[in-house]
Formats: sequence, structure tokens, C-alpha cells
Amino acid sequence: MQIFGKFTTNFDMDYINGHYIYLNEDDDAKITPQELEDMLQKKRKRKSVCGTIFLYNPELSPVGYSMSRFLQEDGFDKYDTFVPLNEDPMSYVINAGLKNIYPNKLVEIKYLFGYNRANIAPTPIIEEFDADLDKLTSTQLTRYDRELNYIDIPNIRLSGKFVFFGMGHKYDRHHKAIIAYAQALAAQIAKMDKQVLFLHDNNYDADEALQKAYFLSPLATGKMKEVRANAFKEVFKATPHKIVKIS
Repeated sequence: MQIFGKFTTNFDMDYINGHYIYLNEDDDAKITPQELEDMLQKKRKRKSVCGTIFLYNPELSPVGYSMSRFLQEDGFDKYDTFVPLNEDPMSYVINAGLKNIYPNKLVEIKYLFGYNRANIAPTPIIEEFDADLDKLTSTQLTRYDRELNYIDIPNIRLSGKFVFFGMGHKYDRHHKAIIAYAQALAAQIAKMDKQVLFLHDNNYDADEALQKAYFLSPLATGKMKEVRANAFKEVFKATPHKIVKIS
């Protein structure tokens, strides 16, 4: 597994503006950031990227650096170009589920919110996201960058065969704009020619979960850690892939 990300900064905030995991078949089959860029060229991207995984927000750091609110203060200067990233628990889960199914392919990771910050929930940041989302269709100023932090849902373009929703399900009922945003994203992608995949549980059947944007994260802690990771593997075990219910 190799992980690459592109950091972009604006007003002393770091955003992830591109994130891919390379599912190398063995440790010797490594690629460079330039080779990644080549694989993402328009003519090759369609064959290089197996699918897209949606998560809530990034908590990433470049190799040689720790997680930081503002990497420039730590001496990082490779903004707006793909750099190798440190491995993290979510990447381990994704790699384990996909590496044997899509060897030597890329999987793209996208986020509901692109702000690169650890442990944003519950914090006032979530309240600010919710307030921003109410302003996106107006000319009002937003707290976070419109293009870097939020998805342009009507104009979204995706590569690969599948889309896996793993951005979670515990939305605060008071954050109505965030709920509507997640539901709009799910509805838009459901119209696309992609295989839509996710994990759900007994609270909702698959159709209800898709409508409500109720998607379990493949990463969990405690007794659910292994259950969720194995369920993620089960999604991709056979072709066509399938939505998995966790009982």
C-alpha cells in the first residue's frame, strides 16, 4: 500500500485536494508521485482508478511530519503537489479489503469536508460547517473555502466502477444542513452509472439507508473494530460487489 495526498492551504487552513491509495500487489511494485500523476492523466485515469470511497473529513499527514493544524508552521512546503502520506488505521482497512480484488490499481478517497483536522466532532467546527452549507447557494462569505472544503454536488465527476459511502451515520439532528448535504450527495451519485456500496445495520434497510445517508464507517473501535473491517471485505469479496448489512 502507498498513500498519496495533495495539500492546499488557504487562510492558514490546510485542505486535502486529492487523496489516493495505490493497492500495490507486492512491496516492490511501488510508484513515485510522478508516476501517480501519469496514472491520473485523462487517458489513463479511467483504467487506473477502480472506484471512490467517501469519508467524513481527512486526518492526514505527509511522510516526515505529524498531524498538524497548519503544516507550513512545521516547515512543510510541498503544497499543491502529490506527496507520500503516513499510513493510518482507515487506510489499513481499505487496503485489506481491496488489494486482492484490484491489485496495482488506485482507489480515490473523497470527503464530505476537505478541511484536514483531527477530531473535529464534536467541536464548534461542525457548527461552522453547518452554517456555511446554508450559504453555498448565495453570495455570502463562508468560514471555510467553498471549493476546497465542500463538494460541488451537481457537477461531481467520478472515476472507476464503484462508489463506497463510509462517511458515518451519527449526524446531530440539529445540523440540518449537513444532513441535507450528505443526502443530496448520495442521491446524486445514485443517479450515476456506478455501483453504490455501503454498510448498514438493523436500523434501516438498504433503500432507507441510502435515502437518509446512513452509512456505517468501515473503521470502528472496541468490539466492532473487527466486525466492520470484515464487513468491508465482504462488500468486495464477489463480483458484482454488494451492500452489506451488519446484524
